[in-house]
Amino acid sequence: MRVTFDTAAIRISALVLVVTSTWACTPQQGNEEAVRPTSAAAQQVSGAQPAATVQRAAIVGPTRTERDLLGEKQIPVDAYYGVQTARAIENFRISGVAINHYPGFVEAWAVVKLAAARANTDVGAMKPEKLAAIEKAAAALMNGKYHDQFLVDWYQGGAGTSTNMNANEVMANVALELTGHPKGDYGVVEPHDDLNLSQSTNDSYPTALKVAFILRNDKLVSELQNLVASFRAKGNQYIDVVKMGRTELQDAVPMTIGQEFHAFAASLDSEIGLLRDAEKYLYSVNMGATAIGTGINAPKGYAQKTAQHLAKLTGKPIVVAPDMVAATWDQQGFVVYSSALKSVAVKLSKIANDLILLTSGPRAGLAEINLPALQPGSSIMPGKVNPVIPELVNIVAFRVMGNDYAVTLAAHSGQLQLNAYEPLEGIAIMESQHLLHNTSMTLRTLCVDGITVNEKVLERYMETTVGIVTALNPVLGYDKATELANEAYKSGKGILEIIRERKILTEAQIADLLDPVKLTQLDKNQYRNAKR
Repeated sequence: MRVTFDTAAIRISALVLVVTSTWACTPQQGNEEAVRPTSAAAQQVSGAQPAATVQRAAIVGPTRTERDLLGEKQIPVDAYYGVQTARAIENFRISGVAINHYPGFVEAWAVVKLAAARANTDVGAMKPEKLAAIEKAAAALMNGKYHDQFLVDWYQGGAGTSTNMNANEVMANVALELTGHPKGDYGVVEPHDDLNLSQSTNDSYPTALKVAFILRNDKLVSELQNLVASFRAKGNQYIDVVKMGRTELQDAVPMTIGQEFHAFAASLDSEIGLLRDAEKYLYSVNMGATAIGTGINAPKGYAQKTAQHLAKLTGKPIVVAPDMVAATWDQQGFVVYSSALKSVAVKLSKIANDLILLTSGPRAGLAEINLPALQPGSSIMPGKVNPVIPELVNIVAFRVMGNDYAVTLAAHSGQLQLNAYEPLEGIAIMESQHLLHNTSMTLRTLCVDGITVNEKVLERYMETTVGIVTALNPVLGYDKATELANEAYKSGKGILEIIRERKILTEAQIADLLDPVKLTQLDKNQYRNAKR
């Protein structure tokens, strides 16, 4: 790619580029959801550079001329995007994260545009031959093709208009090519008049976001279910291993490792239920609202037909919003779903912190469990191995919590009949879904599945703990039990040792009252009936 520098700034441009180039991001290699531009046209715009120091990149190779409100513009001849996408690519060189970074979002646009085209045909607004062309384009996108043409940055002004036009232009040109017409032959299939027929960005953009979130939610739920199953398997493996439970990091009463790990699983089960409930707030869409919710330019029956087609394409009960004006500015669905993602993050972080505590040591900590050793932990301390996966879980959890706050700010900042900050909500939620999905998988495969228990350590804790004195309250009374606990702490002896020395209980009573297994009140049937 040939880049021309402003001659007046040539003496400072090198320094500026050194500083600013570190901010030019591209999708990370190996990211399962990152799609790198592959065509020549895409390569010409893939490298974001700060507009303040670099002029517009010259187009290399043949071009075609397209026009919009601002006049003519040259577009690479092999590009499937058009003039408005090209302007957006130039204007929003911000994060380097293009909308194709999450393929599910591109596929969601194909679903929305296809549903709209089918609905327009149903109500007589679109000719069947144009629908047939759009059907081909949508199928190609849903099969993963042409994603490298969705190059607009997620961070953009205009309430998502640039993204909508990126979808309109690419699908129009793909439809043209697949039906034997050259790109840009908009007399046959036109981005505005056909792909955007009966629509506005203000209804198609939030609907595409909702479709993407809904379909990706199934994947996240599935991976969380796998994590639940892993915790339950580990709980079953150590169901009878007794340990001391703790409250406020102090010895409390006995429990088993199995109870502890099954509790992790049950808590995540509740998060799965919350995600499913939150998804329901995304089912109401405003397709047919057009600009502000009044439905201008949308034919009668179109909104209902679009919702029906969306429901059929997604397999989800998508419906028309009861009040289209409210639905065009209201962000409740995004706020609720983002909040559910935050709740998952909070739960995973709590579990991760517990694992870090339980594996602390290994000689001067709790050392109750062992996590798989994945890598050396220090560049200076030999032999040190850190709990890197639980730490990773926390890092991701903190990011998801921050993303939720970004959604909150964006949702309350709209004015009057539209919220212009939906792109921020979109990338925040998409990233949170993606991070939670991958992190749950990593936690399961690289950590939970390989956990082992230090049973000798647990036995030593049980022999020396004072916590079992709680079981004597009904027999000796709280004051007498407190006296024994204080003596144990001061002398360093165990409760059982003191009880035997002072002959407070017989051996039969000790076996009956202070049996650690009995004190756990373990009910294995509870876990046999738990969902796998």
